[in-house]
Amino acid sequence: MNRALRRTAPIALAAASALVLAGCAGSADAPASSSDPAATAAACFEAKPGAQSDAVKVSGDFGGTPTAEFTTPLAADELQTTVAIKGDGEKTESGVSANVMLTMFNGTSGEQIVSQEVPLAMGDTSLLEAFRSAIDCQPYGTRTVTVAPAASLYGETGNESLGVTADDTVVIVADVVEEYVEPTPEPLPTPAEWTTNVPEVAFNGDKTPTVVIPKTDASTELELKVLEPGDGKTVADGDQVTVQYAGLTWDDGQVFDDSYSRGEPATFSTSGVIQGFGAALVGQKVGTKLIVTIPPALGYGAEKSDSNELAGRTLVFVVEIVDTASAG
Repeated sequence: MNRALRRTAPIALAAASALVLAGCAGSADAPASSSDPAATAAACFEAKPGAQSDAVKVSGDFGGTPTAEFTTPLAADELQTTVAIKGDGEKTESGVSANVMLTMFNGTSGEQIVSQEVPLAMGDTSLLEAFRSAIDCQPYGTRTVTVAPAASLYGETGNESLGVTADDTVVIVADVVEEYVEPTPEPLPTPAEWTTNVPEVAFNGDKTPTVVIPKTDASTELELKVLEPGDGKTVADGDQVTVQYAGLTWDDGQVFDDSYSRGEPATFSTSGVIQGFGAALVGQKVGTKLIVTIPPALGYGAEKSDSNELAGRTLVFVVEIVDTASAG
């Protein structure tokens, strides 16, 4: 899902792209919304309420993680969206991006799937209809409740990483918070050479590499070891880089995300991912295989968080750089 790379996404947890993009029903190789929203902007999606969406009762502070109450199993065979709170802010327009607090629930079990704030473009035709229905052209301050068959979002296989099958119903609570302003990227740090307690890595072709993390304390520094040097073009800061990668947590050695299992590499900007990951790519050549250890401060923050299971944890990534291209 590319879920653990993006600066704004938490999840292993669902990176926004795996959640909301029509082309990513099981993949997440594109950004959460178009880098040029106007390029894919269309007329606002017409949201229609129904008995199932009306029946979901939501409580909790606007812009925070809400609670949704509904009778389980909730079954819906069509897309429905009810406006729970009508915002009194300026009405958003097609092509404009907004910060949206998305919270998703499994309608069968009632369990929360994910809750995260993500930037999404209004009228973006690359978004799944369920998310367009939830946010399109709503005034700032609006909260909507959307129900949709999971198969309409994630196809006949559902989304295993989210714990959603094709037979489930997905409940989406969306708070349209404010206009999104692109942050100024922070300068990337320079990784130190990783020489001690480097995990053993065995590459398995197109399958996820096997990584054995030593039973020692994690490094508190950003450290990198080149496993196989490449001889291609050098990655520059801001490039769109195509990679195969696997991400693990140091404390338990578990893979929380990887592109190998999706069957194709992921492409993203070095400035659009967590700092430690971007820093590991810049200055490396295409063809390089590397491993990097990323302290919490350069990942998802030093403080643990209930909304992001990767916060406060040291991350390890094995990366194969496939290609790079200038963003310009």
